[in-house]
Amino acid sequence: MSMISGLKDTFLKNVRNMNGWTTSRKIVVFESDDWGAIRMPSKKDYDSLLAKGLPVDKSFYNINDSLESNEDVEALFNVLSKYKDKNGDPAKFTALSVVANPDFDKIRANGFTKYEYEDVSKTLERYGNSHNRVHQLWKEGVASGVYWSECHGREHVHVKRWMHAINDAGSESALSFEHEFYGLGGSDTLGPGRSFMPAFDIDSTEEIPAQALILKDGVEIFDRIFGYRPQYFVAPNSTVSTKLEPLLKEYGIDYIIGSRHQKEPLGNGKFTHNYRYLGKRNDSGQMYLARNCQFEHGQSKSQNYNECLKDIQIAFNWKKPAVISTHRVNYIGCINEDNRTKGLQQLDSLLKAIVQKWPDVEFMDSRQLAHLADSKK
Repeated sequence: MSMISGLKDTFLKNVRNMNGWTTSRKIVVFESDDWGAIRMPSKKDYDSLLAKGLPVDKSFYNINDSLESNEDVEALFNVLSKYKDKNGDPAKFTALSVVANPDFDKIRANGFTKYEYEDVSKTLERYGNSHNRVHQLWKEGVASGVYWSECHGREHVHVKRWMHAINDAGSESALSFEHEFYGLGGSDTLGPGRSFMPAFDIDSTEEIPAQALILKDGVEIFDRIFGYRPQYFVAPNSTVSTKLEPLLKEYGIDYIIGSRHQKEPLGNGKFTHNYRYLGKRNDSGQMYLARNCQFEHGQSKSQNYNECLKDIQIAFNWKKPAVISTHRVNYIGCINEDNRTKGLQQLDSLLKAIVQKWPDVEFMDSRQLAHLADSKK
């Protein structure tokens, strides 16, 4: 990074911390998206798709990300539990979780005429012994204080787009379906820049009622799987219409992700940006949270633990909690064990540095931070 680029980056990091709720407490929150979602089913599927000419090697996610395994979850929890804050509480992840995935067998059986899904418990069961304790490990993580789940929607796929694409015989999407994979993007049928991943993107505002039902399903399944109602919602790819926010309120969602210039789809490939910050409220009285630190170390050398420490310092300088974005993919080793090893080494180094540099740090999950900011304490 050049000197000018570095100065610009530092300036922007300061700007994004300027407005919103403040606190003199040194609070650190890790927010991690995509838990529960399938991505690349296996190394065998990856190799097969690559051999058939699909460009799966062009995405860090497709190379490394998969449904979390017993070993993935245990290894992450072992690192988090090593480090305690000033109150004796361990470091913890807020896992933004989807609770369902496409039911490929049922879709195939109905001739690709109707979308069907299975809840994540069924998906874990299908993935076999390597995943047979994940559900129980989630519960143990909540009990020990290293893990807390909040809502990332029902599934991490744009249902309407994907169903249209897999009906295009011979397309990359149709071929990917045979490997129970949808993460390629869909440019062969949707056009450049279009993707299946933002589940609540819209091509037309007429899609919003159907998306509302998907959200309602997602909240209800979440309650059944985790045993509590979610209070916080982060849309896949952080893309969702504000028209859904009042409905989220009805479903019990009081807190929503926000960024300084939050992207909102308007349909037909058009977007607007909404100005948000930690503590801002919408017309439904819901409060926005905001991420101000990056720790996506596998995807970019500029987001390693040393750079994340700089983000945290800037947040604390502005009397803001440090809310760190760190996706699940950084800690998954089912396809590429080296990815998990390196990711956990980076996390271990970050946590070690945090507790040494800020001995008065407090580790919180997103719900705890939201409640604190909501109480204005």
